[in-house]
Amino acid sequence: MDYLYTLSGFAVGAIVGLTGVGGGSLMTPLLVLLFGVHPATAVGTDLLYAALTKAGGTVAHGRKGHIDWAVTGRLAAGSIPAAAITIWVLSQLPKGSNTIGAIVAHGLGFALLLTAIAILFGRKIRAYAEKHDDSPLRQRYLPAITVAVGALLGVLVTISSVGAGALGVAALFFLYPKLSSVRIVGSDVAHAVPLTLVAGLGHWLLGSVDWALLGALLLGSLPGIWIGSHLSAKVPEHILRRILASMLVLIGSKLVFA
Repeated sequence: MDYLYTLSGFAVGAIVGLTGVGGGSLMTPLLVLLFGVHPATAVGTDLLYAALTKAGGTVAHGRKGHIDWAVTGRLAAGSIPAAAITIWVLSQLPKGSNTIGAIVAHGLGFALLLTAIAILFGRKIRAYAEKHDDSPLRQRYLPAITVAVGALLGVLVTISSVGAGALGVAALFFLYPKLSSVRIVGSDVAHAVPLTLVAGLGHWLLGSVDWALLGALLLGSLPGIWIGSHLSAKVPEHILRRILASMLVLIGSKLVFA
């Protein structure tokens, strides 16, 4: 079974390299629906997987000056406490029951549907934000709104492992439409590392991390990301993103309405 995990990691890594999204959005439902991994274990393992894989991206973006640390700090000020509180709430649920699994599965489905919307309508969201960016009320409360969005992402990512990528980018495009795309992505990746690390360690304390599975996924995903990033210029991105969004709608609907 380990080689199938590694192969899955490679496939998901290649999609991430090609499109820039799809890590948690594909890896977690793949583990749950295809391999029958318990939803909480799939989420916990994927969170640490995301923290490790995105740490390298943060270093690369940081060296190139592609991270707006003020924006990243505002998101983290909301997301990290929210992640810690969510872990505490999950720890209070009855042990040995299906409650946590049900919450995680439905949260995962909901997050996948939101991610699909973010992928499909990302450009329209940014265009709308650009038209309303000069609103005095918006500018006055922008830092507080960013912290609140971070808190929402913290809860969503901790429950589902989905949201730190496509949803985070869509939120930043809406809040900071004048920020360049590369700085939006860099800031989102930098924010995802502490968030997924805190949430992942929390799931580890809850007993929801499979370390052997994590190693098998990393073994396949790292070369997959490298190959996908080199092929990205040769494959039409808009086609890939539409296919990815359609897959997320199907998977998310199955989890929500199961």
